[in-house]
Amino acid sequence: MRKLFCFLAVWMLGGAAMAVEEPKFEVLAQDGRFEVRRYAPLIVAETWVDGDMDAASSKGFRAIADYIFGNNTAPQTQQSSKIAMTAPVTLEPHGQPTQLAMTAPVTVQPAPDAPGWVAAQRWRVQFVMPSQYTLATLPRPNNNTVTLREVPGKTVAVATYSGFNTDNRIQTETQALLGWMQSRQLRAAGPAQLARYDPPWTLPIWRRNEIQIGVKAAGT
Repeated sequence: MRKLFCFLAVWMLGGAAMAVEEPKFEVLAQDGRFEVRRYAPLIVAETWVDGDMDAASSKGFRAIADYIFGNNTAPQTQQSSKIAMTAPVTLEPHGQPTQLAMTAPVTVQPAPDAPGWVAAQRWRVQFVMPSQYTLATLPRPNNNTVTLREVPGKTVAVATYSGFNTDNRIQTETQALLGWMQSRQLRAAGPAQLARYDPPWTLPIWRRNEIQIGVKAAGT
């Protein structure tokens, strides 16, 4: 716990002391706080956790922070190795449909197998790994609940906002993004993700949050 506290303190001060790497992307379209981005391929460390959104987010963050802080084994040296923190940390509820409806907020559709953000009790938490690594060179997690995965390049629609991430706020932002996508004739390619760029003690007005939804290529 002490190591984790120190790590979080370094992350909090990182804006003043060091640059925190973010995934590389190209902006394809922009309309106020809405964007379409093309992301380069990346690698994530992820874990599935149970509980409500706040509890699962905290538990998942701790598990992956523990991995990048040194609970791992480097393939070259068989020693532990620290990995730099990046942003954002993403959160996705289990059970969202892969095809999102464009006429209603998918997060409140009453489907027992797709509870969305409000009722979800299982979540995927992800950290993006620094771009200097490949799957072959990244240290292996010692905790088997943390896994590494390569994500291909993708096109994503994004809504950016500040403040707290309550259930109602996430639903509202997801609805707004889906409506904007519909106005642009963009089709969803997967479930919505919540991306958070700041530590939890950041003042709400300064927090950078995003709802991200993958976009299907034309003709697919």
